[in-house]
Amino acid sequence: MSALRSLLLLLLSLCPGPGPGLGSEAKVTRSCIETRQVLGARGYSLSLLPPALISGEHLRICPQEYTCCSSEIEQRLTWDTEATFRGLVEENGSFLVHTLASRHRKFDEIFREMLLSSEHSLALLFHRSFGHLYSQHAPVFSGLFSRLRDYYERSGEGLDDALVDFWAQLLERLFPLLHPQYIFSPDYLFCLTRLASSADDSLKPFGDIPRRLYLQITRALVAARAFIQGLETGRDVVSEALKVPMSEGCKRAVMRLTGCPLCRGVPSLPPCRGFCFNVANGCLRNQGLDPDWEAYLDALLLLAEKLQGSFSFELAARSIGLKISEALMYLQDNSVAVSAQVFQQCGNPERILARTRRAPPPQEEVGRFWTPPAAAGAAAAAAPAGAGAGAGAGAEEERPTTTASTSMNRLVWELRERLGRARGFWAGLPTTVCGDPRMAADISQEAAPCWTGAGRGRYLSPVVGISPTEQLDNPEMEKEDSGSDLQTRRRRLQLRAATTRMKVAALGRDLELEDWDEDASGSGEGQHYADDWMAGAAAVAPPARLPRPPRRDVSGGRGGGVLVRHNQGRSRTGGTSVGFHTQPILILFLSALALLGPR
Repeated sequence: MSALRSLLLLLLSLCPGPGPGLGSEAKVTRSCIETRQVLGARGYSLSLLPPALISGEHLRICPQEYTCCSSEIEQRLTWDTEATFRGLVEENGSFLVHTLASRHRKFDEIFREMLLSSEHSLALLFHRSFGHLYSQHAPVFSGLFSRLRDYYERSGEGLDDALVDFWAQLLERLFPLLHPQYIFSPDYLFCLTRLASSADDSLKPFGDIPRRLYLQITRALVAARAFIQGLETGRDVVSEALKVPMSEGCKRAVMRLTGCPLCRGVPSLPPCRGFCFNVANGCLRNQGLDPDWEAYLDALLLLAEKLQGSFSFELAARSIGLKISEALMYLQDNSVAVSAQVFQQCGNPERILARTRRAPPPQEEVGRFWTPPAAAGAAAAAAPAGAGAGAGAGAEEERPTTTASTSMNRLVWELRERLGRARGFWAGLPTTVCGDPRMAADISQEAAPCWTGAGRGRYLSPVVGISPTEQLDNPEMEKEDSGSDLQTRRRRLQLRAATTRMKVAALGRDLELEDWDEDASGSGEGQHYADDWMAGAAAVAPPARLPRPPRRDVSGGRGGGVLVRHNQGRSRTGGTSVGFHTQPILILFLSALALLGPR
């Protein structure tokens, strides 16, 4: 009998014990020391953590085997792992939000600075040179800048209405100067402006210059406004996408990925990379914005290059003064023909019988209000020393040097560089998240054992993509409703709308205008824009006719009526506005105002 007992003991000693199967890493010691150390450092109460493994039948997410977690600890870990995952997503996308937000703010400041500084410099110079005389006629130009600001700030009417009103006011002021021996009633001036803006273009007092100016300024302002709107939309969409609430299925999957190793007593065992990819792809499937994101970046960078080149805000600003001066020269050179046509269509105005100043000789019945540059230079040379102060000031400020254009070029360059790194951001976000050591094992340790969701081993499930079709086969995600998908579609539609608006703006058009001007964009690439404002350049083909003449009240008096326009006299509480570089306008207006003084 003793021999039989010895044989049995020998056989028992040779029998293999339990292998390193599932859960064996915890059964070796049945200890939770490592888990208690990790969670204690995170602020968990040690009184809630068992010193050794306990039965896991109470667990709802982690495997119901031996565990170091009570129900309360499992719930708290679920919240913590959710916060960690969300923090990683927002942290990796924060550079995008910051880039779009800061560029939106900087570009907006530059555009507003251009408009504001330009208008202020014009007003300062003219007040210093002409005092009350300028104040009488300043609303013609300040009104134009106000309308441009209204358009840029998305609160005003279209640029076509703003410009047609400006040319109508200018014509009303200048035409009586050509005929100081006549009285022009409000009705007569209304006939004049209606004739000048008629559909058949029967009267072109300024030639094709208003149309060319409309083309140039429209391209620049439309591009600037669409660009600012595009940056704003991108900022808001990205910020929303990074903060989408996690679904219950995603929360459970993230807990299984990074929280359950703690409950199993193996917090140092990293999650498998394939496991992390499936969880991240499932959780981020409704946050990605591809392929609309790439199209949005293309349109944004294209428009930025346009603003830096052919649709330059600075070029458009300079063209305003030059085109207006050309228009004055055209009206003066063709004043006889223009006046004859106006008198034929609107009738003969009433002649002044009793004059307080000397009437011009008959041969000078058509007056002059503009002095060509050569003649102006000769007159300045012959004038007394004290008489040229205003002209000298205008000459000094003709070609301003500001930091706005330099800042613009630098901002465009920085934007191009930063957004170039943002390509593929949404497609690569799961990889970026799983690159964090808290989320998955390092790629260099991919062959080593890792946490599979059930224990130590290798993750054998296939890694699925992020597309909705592929996600149907995701082994780590549950079937869920598509409520969050509706929000994703909404964000993508916002990106598509901004992309379309910017692409149309790159063709020189405003998507929000009710009537598109087929000739406004020409061939669409603005290839003649940069040269059009330069002296001696060929004229750009004008767009279709400008809109209706402005409304007016029929109250007025000698020498001209008063137009009543849509925005005149209303208070403007918008932000600070930016103005054009208007120094070229100064030369024009100095000469024009000289005529408006006492004869």
